[in-house]
Amino acid sequence: MSRDEASAGGKALPPAPAPADGPGSGRPRPASLADLFFSFTILALQGFGGVLAVIQRELVERKRWMTNEEFIEDWAVAQIMPGPNAVNLCMMIGARYFGLAGALTALAGMLALPLVLILVLAVLHARYASHPAVAGALRGMAAVSAGLIAATGLRMAPALKRNPVSLPWCAAIVAGVFALLAWVRAPLALVLLPLGGLGCLLAWRRLR
Repeated sequence: MSRDEASAGGKALPPAPAPADGPGSGRPRPASLADLFFSFTILALQGFGGVLAVIQRELVERKRWMTNEEFIEDWAVAQIMPGPNAVNLCMMIGARYFGLAGALTALAGMLALPLVLILVLAVLHARYASHPAVAGALRGMAAVSAGLIAATGLRMAPALKRNPVSLPWCAAIVAGVFALLAWVRAPLALVLLPLGGLGCLLAWRRLR
């Protein structure tokens, strides 16, 4: 039956639902590859002492390209993949919207201009690293980096309430990871395999 025939019979057909990230979804997304490139370039230039906090704030809270839950899921995947976590994440986000071209564009935005700045800073560091003021500034930046990562973790924590794994189990896994990495200083692979496997098993049982 055609749409006109259905309307004539008093049964108007509903419009087809738009894809979750499609033009009709009303959800913010990068407008073009150029928008993607410049967005990740600005992100990279803000990432002094660690880019995680900047990525979470810009993509989740300001641009709203992702929800907090999506960010946590993608960041978890980026963490277990080989290579720098932030680079893995930016390629995943670029590929989500523009495929391979988006992944390469996001990667270029993340690395191009920061690479030039790093080379300049490396030359300056080699010349002035022994100066007491420079050494003190670098130690201060390390403290800022730790604070940024801690603040990002606190902002991401509320999403655990909607996680398939119950909150007590989430807290236990977080505590176990912290203890193994900070106190025992276990290799990352030996932490991810047992505790990550436990989290996957608990989520699978709950979702089944």
